[in-house]
Amino acid sequence: MMTPPPKRAMVLAAGLGTRMRPLTDRTAKPLLPLGGRSLLDHALDRLAAAGVTRAVVNAHWQSELVERQVARRDLGPEITVLQETALLETGGAVVAALRGGSVGPEPFYVVNGDAFWLDGPRSALLRLADAFDPEEVDAVLMVHPTHQVRAEVGFGDFAVDKWGSVRRRREREIVPYIFAGMQLVAPALFEGAPEGAFSTNRQWDRAIAQGRLRAVVHDGLWFHLSTPEDLVEAEFQLQARVTGETR
Repeated sequence: MMTPPPKRAMVLAAGLGTRMRPLTDRTAKPLLPLGGRSLLDHALDRLAAAGVTRAVVNAHWQSELVERQVARRDLGPEITVLQETALLETGGAVVAALRGGSVGPEPFYVVNGDAFWLDGPRSALLRLADAFDPEEVDAVLMVHPTHQVRAEVGFGDFAVDKWGSVRRRREREIVPYIFAGMQLVAPALFEGAPEGAFSTNRQWDRAIAQGRLRAVVHDGLWFHLSTPEDLVEAEFQLQARVTGETR
């Protein structure tokens, strides 16, 4: 078990959000509102509530708007915005933050800027910290039951056994869990990573092969936000929890 929980985090906010067009024609996807607050602010709020005091946010598409939104915050954590002149993808962005000293040398959270979730009985981020043992793992992922997602998510991402060990979906297989956009990683996950743009999937596959990737199953609500229709559905579900409205 990792104690105390990490104080540093990275929020990935540089993507183009092409499937969310036309909503993202003039803004970054993490700046889209849900429940009266931007997705980026929701993520930063949850990190602050979990004890994070310093966060780095990468930005590329509409980066000026991302910086402006961050500057408007009057709550923690302390935030640094890393501008990407060219997209580095998820893995390349984390490596750039590591090499610049924005995260590390201790384990840290990495949260997708468009991830939106409601916690179960305990904070999802703190549950990641509970499951993290640096002697045994390089990363712990938060996954969500695929059948509970009201959106098109394909055949799932991972199978997870009772010990939390992870494997990829095999050909012609449906697996029960989808990555929920939250992870707790050690810098060791990115040792030997290439220069430039690459996906974190590359590092996950290596960790799986070494038996050093685990997962925690989310026990609250989680929303897959890929298209404008997904955002409408999520807004309806949030309002329904307050009003009791049903279709």
